[in-house]
Amino acid sequence: MMLIEETAPAAEALPVAALRGHLRLASGFDGPDDAAETAALSGFLRAAIATIEARTGKVLLKRRFRMQLDDWRDRLGQSLPLAPVHSVEKIEIDDGNGTITALAPEGWRLVPDSQRPVVLPTGVVLPHVPRRGSVTVSFVAGFGDSWAQVPADLAQAVILLAARYYDDRSQDGLRQALPFGVSALIEKWRAVRTLAGRGNQGWR
Repeated sequence: MMLIEETAPAAEALPVAALRGHLRLASGFDGPDDAAETAALSGFLRAAIATIEARTGKVLLKRRFRMQLDDWRDRLGQSLPLAPVHSVEKIEIDDGNGTITALAPEGWRLVPDSQRPVVLPTGVVLPHVPRRGSVTVSFVAGFGDSWAQVPADLAQAVILLAARYYDDRSQDGLRQALPFGVSALIEKWRAVRTLAGRGNQGWR
């Protein structure tokens, strides 16, 4: 499987003001409110968001992704690796010889489960993928376009982790382990993620 993030979180959606306020409270930070400072804080926030998303499989801010597979893991239904999924925009099958066919939207439907969203066929099975071909699923995932739509515990985990990155910015090796408070906040959101391998019908 190859998963490609096609769009990044919008700069205006990042909680820079919340992080700046948290840093002032925690350490007396009172630097100039300028473009360089905002860029630096945005970088720490993006790193924290990426870490939280990788640990939980949940997309915090809405954006587009593209998943490419050599074949369906199960033609009865294909799990998506991220949640929550708002929509599947298109599904395309490459025959391996340069011909790409877009599947008709009426041939499949999205089950937007909060843990393991699934693309199901409206018929018996999903369409055949040629032996040397591939299938690409383009979808939109995320809790919302604004930070206010991110669940409070995940939002707080990002602020705490970004502050940790700020404090440890000269010691990159410390980024490997999550602080206990961050781990506790994201624990309920963590899920075992699979792509519904052949014969695995736990999503049904």
